[in-house]
Amino acid sequence: MVQLLGVGVNGSPGYPFRDIFITAPMTYVRRILGEPACELLELLHGGSDSGETLRRVAASAVPAEELVADNEERKQLLALLPETKRVELAHRLGAGDTAPEAFLEELPWGSDERRTLLGFLGQVIDRAPEAQIPHERDVRPAYGLFPHQRAAASKVRRLLYTGERRTVLHLPTGVGKTRTAMNVICDHLRSREPTTVVWLARGRELLEQAAQEFEQAWSVLGDREVTVARMWGDVSVNIDGLTDGVIILGLDKAAAAAKNDPTFLDRLALRTTLTVFDEAHQAIAPTYRKTVDSLTLRSDSSLLGLTATPGRTWADISADEQLADFFARQKVMLEIEGYDNPVTALIEQGYLAAPTFRTVATESGMALSAEDKRALSASFDLPNTLIARLTTSVQWNLQVVRTILDLIEQQHPRILLFAASVEHCRLITAILSMLGIDAEKITAESSVRHRDRSIKRFKGPGTRPMVLSNFGVLTTGFDAPSASAAVIARPTRSLVLYSQMVGRVIRGPKAGGTPRCEVITVVDPDLPGFGDVAEAFTNWEDVWRNK
Repeated sequence: MVQLLGVGVNGSPGYPFRDIFITAPMTYVRRILGEPACELLELLHGGSDSGETLRRVAASAVPAEELVADNEERKQLLALLPETKRVELAHRLGAGDTAPEAFLEELPWGSDERRTLLGFLGQVIDRAPEAQIPHERDVRPAYGLFPHQRAAASKVRRLLYTGERRTVLHLPTGVGKTRTAMNVICDHLRSREPTTVVWLARGRELLEQAAQEFEQAWSVLGDREVTVARMWGDVSVNIDGLTDGVIILGLDKAAAAAKNDPTFLDRLALRTTLTVFDEAHQAIAPTYRKTVDSLTLRSDSSLLGLTATPGRTWADISADEQLADFFARQKVMLEIEGYDNPVTALIEQGYLAAPTFRTVATESGMALSAEDKRALSASFDLPNTLIARLTTSVQWNLQVVRTILDLIEQQHPRILLFAASVEHCRLITAILSMLGIDAEKITAESSVRHRDRSIKRFKGPGTRPMVLSNFGVLTTGFDAPSASAAVIARPTRSLVLYSQMVGRVIRGPKAGGTPRCEVITVVDPDLPGFGDVAEAFTNWEDVWRNK
């Protein structure tokens, strides 16, 4: 709206816009108003002289902003001002000693000058300028997928609803397995109403992460109200009222419920059309396999496995064959044009952090007996007896502490330590705290409250470096994007376990993480174990090829 004040905005008289039309030539008035409007007004006056009416209507109907904005119209408007008012206007615009006529002629008439002229004419614009909406603009989805995730999700959907109706989604840690799976689940729920999806996993962190992720996904992608049931720990497994939604079910809870009530899994299976098994390399463990088999009895039931490591072990090919057979040898992995290994592409494109792998070696002083060597050859991983002896080594623990202190010196804000045992976790945390380092420990023995508080602090924005030491807790279901370094002080021959530990710090900037990360593995040259996981992503490809 335009208010006609009749005075300048700074309180000086100015020259009211309507006064211009009182003295302006009639030819100017008629041109500005337009002949159609002039003819209409003359008709309304019965053909009599309507000059005064034309001037009043022109002063009201013609927008001053349009005349001021157009170069030619503005020149004519200024020429209609009395000379004294042109001088006054020129001085208000900063003419100084310059001749007013020349000054007004040479003025660039930007937005500030035009605003001053409007104020001089008593025009105050009290409406916000209309927003200019571009003809084209990008719309960002609230729960979208990257191109490689969309391609993987499309392949998963095809395999879930044809043939064997089961597949594994194989994505590296930090690339968004959970988010991709949630998009698939939301599609499934929208196309089958009502129905139930069961999400199977181990570990409180992994289960709670899934529940929160589904709530976020469905709030954007959902089309109706559904139930999200958390079933782990001490929570009841009453499913009588659950007919539409997602059940986040702990694997141990499922086994215990089936033991107490032999009909539990059968009743749950009747309403389940999609089962998702997180960390799918565990699926063929006898107890877990029984749960999955029970939940996928319906002819229209589908099974989706999620993993970054689609194998049970590193060396036992028969166990890996069993896992591949269980999922009908159908696996969806990343395929990025121009790259043999998609992990390289994801690092270059910023989805994964560029990792630096280092090993620091130290002699633990352990002498391996013949019994120790027999135990090593008979086990897929290091026996607990050897690990227990290792963690009491002064030289070993000194190297672990020195490694962490070096990372703090390098300004890593958040450092994850994977300790070798509960006792080792306590010891290293106590030493670091004694040295003035902000350090917390988390083990399976930690209370839920302590675990939640420590993880929240570690994920928080604090500027002081912090070390989070853990044993057996944070290998899965844990994301801390600000963590840029990991110290692996847990020797292992398990490629699965090693990959999971590395994966905690490999999230790249496009996924909310860091551009680079450092993974340091403390090794004893006398003990076997991994020190680099660069080839882990393609390790099991030969097992999954259809025979």
